[in-house]
Amino acid sequence: MAIRLLDISKEYLLGKTTVVALKNVSADIEQGEFVSVVGPSGSGKSTMLNLMGALDRPTTGQVVINDINISDMKDKQLARLRRTNIGFIFQSFNLIPVLSVYANVEFPLLLMKKKKNERRERVMNILASVGLTDRIKHKTEELSGGQRQRVAIARALVTDPRIILSDEPTANLDSKTGQEILDLMQRLNEEKKVTLIYATHDVSIVSRAKRVINILDGEIQSDDT
Repeated sequence: MAIRLLDISKEYLLGKTTVVALKNVSADIEQGEFVSVVGPSGSGKSTMLNLMGALDRPTTGQVVINDINISDMKDKQLARLRRTNIGFIFQSFNLIPVLSVYANVEFPLLLMKKKKNERRERVMNILASVGLTDRIKHKTEELSGGQRQRVAIARALVTDPRIILSDEPTANLDSKTGQEILDLMQRLNEEKKVTLIYATHDVSIVSRAKRVINILDGEIQSDDT
């Protein structure tokens, strides 16, 4: 099992108002699945993704990642779990503009204290897989939107995670580039058996997913294979 949500609720306090983002959500996602979490803005899909990625903690309920119950884990333990098990792809890319493509992708391996030779081998292999070996010395600000998203994908994959979480991965891309990115991610899912979970309302992603979880007002409406 890649991820298990057990009766999850998430509440936020805004001033004196309590906002309920998720209500008693339960879901099981197997290793190697390609899942789209679908819903309109404010439905709770991004909150659900943040909990799946151990970026946030539920108000009630339990989150299990790769058979590890993370409910009582300390912040440092959660950070280590994210570094070694989960890759994140954000719609705004979240790259470091002053660094080269190579350095951006290498950065997670530096945090993991991998040796230089291993870092170089991993970075070059993953950049080759996303078609960016001719851009390794470029700063990310010199790249197109599609190329930046490929760097973000390479950075997410370089630690060899078992799970990739992505929030609206094609939102800032034109339709052609978005389809190319989806082709790449689908191939990685099929070849590497990486679990892919997207939060989206993009129909092109929904149509590719092998499973769709529809969420509305913080509650799962349907879970279709």
